[in-house]
Amino acid sequence: MKKNLAVIMSLAMLACVTGCGESGSVADTQDTESSVAETTTETTEETSEAETTAAAESSEEESEPEEEEEDEENYDTGDASLDNVRNQDEIGEKELLVLSFGTSYNDSRRLTIGAIEDSLDNAFPEYSVRRGFTANIIIDHVNRRDGILIDDVDAALQRAIDNNVKTLVVQPTHLMNGLEYNDLIEEVGAKSDAFDKVVFGKPLLTSDDDFKRVESAIVDWTKEYDDGKTAICFMGHGTEAESNAVYQKMQDLLTADGYANYFVGTVEATPSVDDVLKLVQAGDYERVILEPLMVVAGDHANNDMAGDEEDSWKSVFEGAGYEVECLIRGLGENEEIRKLYVEHAQAAIDSIQ
Repeated sequence: MKKNLAVIMSLAMLACVTGCGESGSVADTQDTESSVAETTTETTEETSEAETTAAAESSEEESEPEEEEEDEENYDTGDASLDNVRNQDEIGEKELLVLSFGTSYNDSRRLTIGAIEDSLDNAFPEYSVRRGFTANIIIDHVNRRDGILIDDVDAALQRAIDNNVKTLVVQPTHLMNGLEYNDLIEEVGAKSDAFDKVVFGKPLLTSDDDFKRVESAIVDWTKEYDDGKTAICFMGHGTEAESNAVYQKMQDLLTADGYANYFVGTVEATPSVDDVLKLVQAGDYERVILEPLMVVAGDHANNDMAGDEEDSWKSVFEGAGYEVECLIRGLGENEEIRKLYVEHAQAAIDSIQ
């Protein structure tokens, strides 16, 4: 096994153990930072990769399946030409490769993933920031629809090799440690001998401090709706992996800190929309605010959360008699969230020796 690959894989296993443990807790700050200091760490937005075609999110985040029928695609997602796909050559010896699941929603891609990349570019001018998406079905869809080609992970790595990059810093925009992140470790590790140094930054929710920071960010983001009569509900992607525990951990943190009207659920795992509805019904609420707990606001946010189908979160809460407002925005639009990604990348860079 290649030396660099062995190092990266061992740290990936450590990330999975500490971030997705049996207790459902995520690595504490000290453990996580010591892992990064060794050379690499962490995860996101994860499980079920896109199996059909159209928009998707990450996170958280996790992988977001796209619509299967081409004629069902919503083409009104913004101007793709406004997005910097960051697939330029002339990289130099230092590259900061930002890896995301991706989304075909052009405006959301620019306002979330693009904004994170811009923040990293501003923070680390000595590095060339480049983009890679893990979902080839999204890459193909955007290329077919808009004539714009985004690098997949393999193409992004080959571009770095062809440009003689010596130091490669990889910063995922994933929400948590999970299956997709471990796949990235393997894929990057397979080509790690082409570089002098390869290090990974943390995903968004890794340490306890990360959870506190994200909690503070989303509470501050929604404080104008916190009037005592409104339930504020966040919809995550969800995963069958043990890392799904991050959603319950965020819920427990919000409850413990006195935010009794804040609720967290998932599209594809637990807590489900029915679980969240029961919690809301146990309170004295008149209105419900829905918002994605995902890095981007793509297919899940626009359809599973805010769509008109009878099983969407919006329809479920409206059917229960609540006034519903949907906030279609991804976590990447939040400045405090972007700062956290910058700090994670800084920790990875600081680990380079």
